[in-house]
Amino acid sequence: MKIFYSASSPFVRKVMVVAHELGVAERIERLPSAVHPIRADTGVLRYNPLGQVPTFFTDDGEVLYDSRVICEYLDASHGDGRIFPAAGAARWRALREQALADGIIAAGILIRYELTVREAAGQHADWIAGQRRKIEDGVRTIEAGASALESRVDIGAISLACALSYLDFRLPEIAWRQANPKSAQWLDAFVESRPSLLQTKPPFSVNRP
Repeated sequence: MKIFYSASSPFVRKVMVVAHELGVAERIERLPSAVHPIRADTGVLRYNPLGQVPTFFTDDGEVLYDSRVICEYLDASHGDGRIFPAAGAARWRALREQALADGIIAAGILIRYELTVREAAGQHADWIAGQRRKIEDGVRTIEAGASALESRVDIGAISLACALSYLDFRLPEIAWRQANPKSAQWLDAFVESRPSLLQTKPPFSVNRP
């Protein structure tokens, strides 16, 4: 197995957390990438028309994207349903949490692109505010259900951990922790309890692109 990889991507991190949880991370070859919202990485684009990471190759040579598909493939192939609940309320809850987390991450990435790719004179304050509202509303939803996250290690909990950690990493100015103490407490305990999350922490400072 292979993956086009960026250590700072929360979507790549989600895939690698799942891989660690399933004991297959060391079997995945990490291929360097230089994806960018304006400048395409032609190596990635050759296999993924969206030009995004993660882009994943199975042992059979099939190409998979995005993170949701890759995570489910890994669980189906190596986890026997450990990460994705098979049916019923637990499955829909986990998938809903994954969708919420992915939406928070997407909004955060759009803010980051606006601040780091666009010239300061052209940055759109209302656009940034709109994306920030999505993040804040999303985190409030996590806070309301934080008690149900305890002791679960499924795609919902993993995705939410990656989303909240991304806010700490790239958008500390949002300061989500002060208004959402139960979520902050859960995240810290969850990260410290899971080697999969500790081993996939981005190695860069918050001030680097």
